[in-house]
Amino acid sequence: MAPSGPSGAQLSPAEPLSRSIFRKFLLMLCSLLTSLYVFYCLAERCPPGSGPVAGVPGRGVPAGPKELAMWPAGAPRKRLLQLRQRRRRGRPGPGDSSDPDEQSPGLAAAPGGSGAGSSVAEAQPGTLALLLDEGSKQLPQAIIIGVKKGGTRALLEFLRVHPDVRAMGAEPHFFDRSYHKGLAWYRDLMPRTLEGQITMEKTPSYFVTREAPARISAMSKDTKLIVVVRDPVTRAISDYTQTLSKRPDIPSFESLTFRNRSAGLIDTSWSAIQIGLYAKHLEPWLRHFPLGQMLFVSGERLVSDPAGELRRVQDFLGLKRIITDKHFYFNQTKGFPCLKKAEGSGKPHCLGKTKGRAHPTIAREVLRQLRDFYRPFNRKFYQMTGRDFGWDG
Repeated sequence: MAPSGPSGAQLSPAEPLSRSIFRKFLLMLCSLLTSLYVFYCLAERCPPGSGPVAGVPGRGVPAGPKELAMWPAGAPRKRLLQLRQRRRRGRPGPGDSSDPDEQSPGLAAAPGGSGAGSSVAEAQPGTLALLLDEGSKQLPQAIIIGVKKGGTRALLEFLRVHPDVRAMGAEPHFFDRSYHKGLAWYRDLMPRTLEGQITMEKTPSYFVTREAPARISAMSKDTKLIVVVRDPVTRAISDYTQTLSKRPDIPSFESLTFRNRSAGLIDTSWSAIQIGLYAKHLEPWLRHFPLGQMLFVSGERLVSDPAGELRRVQDFLGLKRIITDKHFYFNQTKGFPCLKKAEGSGKPHCLGKTKGRAHPTIAREVLRQLRDFYRPFNRKFYQMTGRDFGWDG
């Protein structure tokens, strides 16, 4: 006998079935709306003050295995690839250098890296939060300020293996070209960081820019500064080689080096020569920063013993010594050390094809005259920094 309704009327057998279908329909509708909201958030269109959504990691509630399992399978992967591509580009600003040698991105800025016994490609704690654009943008606590063709790109790529380092891939050129745009513009170029991570950037031209020391000091007197230096003669030839690859019609290295060849007078107005006067460029920096706040990295040792130089850099930055010998192998063809694994990949990572160009042959007499010219400047630089780089041997 069919059950009676509230007024005593008999319900037909089809009515409970209809209610069941209606409940299922409502459940499916709610699920659909929730899924749409998740995709909406993944597209970065959620308003900053939006409330928490159950099961969406990083949107107001902790994400556990069940919540992560609720994500559509393709969405996180697509989002991850998009963010990797964006961070590989380094978000260059309008003032970026057009030099492909200095701009070529390497490892993605998202924190890869490794702890003891793990590979460079393994994800670190907090990676998911960074991929969801959590964390905050900070002004850099450390800057690689020089020098051009000294090994700054290699150092930056090696440091980005560390999970506690977040760095721009491109050179912002803020303190030399775009200072008028203000610190808020500069900070917005930086990658997001979580608590305990260091924000970094590198622009090699800062070291030779007269206004840069005072400007960086005005931003923060606590900024740590890293200078990668290299034998100034070799550096000058490398600088010339880079220019020659873009402008094959430029005069010879010898003709640009001398103001008067017969008298042996070196032309210090040529930037390739002028950059190598390290002692001269260091003086204004020491008027604004104590020597202990600056680290001088050997470009030669960055090639011959990358792990040893990275150990010094990690100690200087107050980082755990995570980057070690196990991260490197030497590429005989390029003549440079390479990373055994790049972030997010199981493949080795070497610097771009523009690195390791063959230098033109320079007359031995020209090299001798250049070494004689640089020797007093080098010795003064050794005294100022307390480190003999061995360029006069």
